[in-house]
Amino acid sequence: MGKGILYIVATPIGNLKDITFRAIEVLKEVDVILCEDTRESKKLLDAYNIEKKTISLHQHSSVEKIEALLREFENIGYIWVAGPQGFSVPGNKVVEKAVEMGKSVVPVPGVSAVIAALSISGFPTDKFVFLGFMPHKGKGKNFETIKNSKHTVVFYESVHRILKTLNEMKDVLEPDREIVVARELTKKFETIYRGKIADVVPLVKEKGEFVVIVRGL
Repeated sequence: MGKGILYIVATPIGNLKDITFRAIEVLKEVDVILCEDTRESKKLLDAYNIEKKTISLHQHSSVEKIEALLREFENIGYIWVAGPQGFSVPGNKVVEKAVEMGKSVVPVPGVSAVIAALSISGFPTDKFVFLGFMPHKGKGKNFETIKNSKHTVVFYESVHRILKTLNEMKDVLEPDREIVVARELTKKFETIYRGKIADVVPLVKEKGEFVVIVRGL
């Protein structure tokens, strides 16, 4: 089988209507679709009548499985539950292996929670720092980075840890430091909290998925 193409296809972060025409076209034409979660991805694929073989490929998948799938299939679509795949494991590993094996890697861009949140923040975005998901341990270093950053800083946080993280960060930052907390972007209960950190934190509801943005100095 030829070397083929690996398409990194961005999927909607909430509202299924946010998928692009090109993404639908690519997913209908590839030989197989690799998914973080085949059951969740099925909702999107069914919505657009995309009938393709799907195989689970997630953060616990072995390098051997990644290599085997890249060898077995020529043209591959790779999707995550929400947004572009390459931001997290194993997306970077899959791309790295595909390049090593001589496959072309083609981005099919779409909605990104980071960019969507930054676009409505009102903060300077010509330069920004993205910290990914806030770690379970060692958050203090990230808080110091945020405290001293001249640029806007953005990070993800989970529903189970959002209030703990915000309260810990509030103790490090100046009380008048401006933040935006975007909850459930593009979904039914989308909520944007904005203002001084001391005022915003008490308002945040512990439900959904979060993007946190902090104005730089």
